Amino acid sequence: MYLEKRKAKGKMRYYLSHSFREGGKVHKIRKYLGEELAQGVLKDRQEKAERLILEEISKYRVIKDPLRTQLSDEEIAFIQNLQSKVDFKVSHLSENQWTVFSELFTYNTNAIEGSELNSKEVKEILDENKWPDKSKADIAEAYGVNEALVFIRETKETFSIEIVKEIHKIIFKNSKPFAGQLRKSGEEVVIRNSLGQTLHEGAPQTRVVSLLKELVEWYVEHKDKYPALVLAAVVHNQFENIHPFRDGNGRVGRLLLNYILLKHGLPPVNITLKNRREYYLTLQAYDKEHNLRPTIELILKEYKGLKKDLKG
Repeated sequence: MYLEKRKAKGKMRYYLSHSFREGGKVHKIRKYLGEELAQGVLKDRQEKAERLILEEISKYRVIKDPLRTQLSDEEIAFIQNLQSKVDFKVSHLSENQWTVFSELFTYNTNAIEGSELNSKEVKEILDENKWPDKSKADIAEAYGVNEALVFIRETKETFSIEIVKEIHKIIFKNSKPFAGQLRKSGEEVVIRNSLGQTLHEGAPQTRVVSLLKELVEWYVEHKDKYPALVLAAVVHNQFENIHPFRDGNGRVGRLLLNYILLKHGLPPVNITLKNRREYYLTLQAYDKEHNLRPTIELILKEYKGLKKDLKG
């Protein structure tokens, strides 16, 4: 960062400026400090402006390199070893097991986001078309998630922005007027807890499309290099960081997680309601530290529970 001085109408004006490169472009942020400032005041304002600039860069540059640095051969080997412990493959699932998984996943992924349907009601909706006296939106989204699971299981298309939009459209076509539409101008996302503390800020709306393109490009470049667990975790976590839709990002992200796993021969995973807090902590670990390990460990943990559920 550097101090700029500009003379205007006989008075000296001060600015703190910083330039940074992202995606082949150079961006500049400038903060006005004031004019004709005493040295002590100038120093104080410069320090405050520096903090503001760093915060702004953090919000702006949501994705540069999803892993910050390339994984070492040792780290790749470690994750591949973990992946090898997944002792069942997607090809091992029978149609009956797929039905059980769909019911489990539909219940849990919607419940994480506040759906009031219980697991029995979800099963009756999907198996018998029996509607409980509950929110019509919750019922529509149960059908939507189930249909989206069929879509990611059957589609031959490679990962793309269109896949992302199609998953959202399928889930929410009967519950949200913006189904399948990325955030529009002025639609920003800030997630706060009950105390009003900011937990997560989505990418600026103006950056959504370019960030999704970068994520797709990252996947294409690394899909034959990294283990499936790494690919799926990065795509899911980066997608959640970007938060490209007004609502529904959690469910789309968990379906993208499974989309990548399926495309690489691994079984789908069910992030359960009982592990919701741990799931959110994995997202925070990635958001703040770019630490993938908690996400991968949670996937492996959920795999163990899923294998038991599918045997029952």
